[in-house]
Amino acid sequence: MLSVLLEFAMFPTSDDGREGSSVSKEVSKVIDAIDKSGIPYQLTAMGTIIEASSMKEALSIVELAYEQLEDCDRVYSSLKFDIRKNCENRLKTKVEKVEKTLNRKVNS
Repeated sequence: MLSVLLEFAMFPTSDDGREGSSVSKEVSKVIDAIDKSGIPYQLTAMGTIIEASSMKEALSIVELAYEQLEDCDRVYSSLKFDIRKNCENRLKTKVEKVEKTLNRKVNS
């Protein structure tokens, strides 16, 4: 059993005919594809966190996300991994452990 938490951000950096500096339209395409993949994820204001059962699965989600932006001339990506053996459901349990320690719910 393996838990691969991946936090990543991916968005176009070139203008590509977009109006203004918002990339929410492109990010929405990525999130829609991740949601349809069925993999557990959490959207944040600065990126997305997924939990996969292997590095291969995690990297396949990165590839899936990039495919949503392949019409863009340039794409910026940043990735952070937390890989742990003999664990699962850490996307949820890591937050629960902090809440238990604080004895209250946190904004997540």
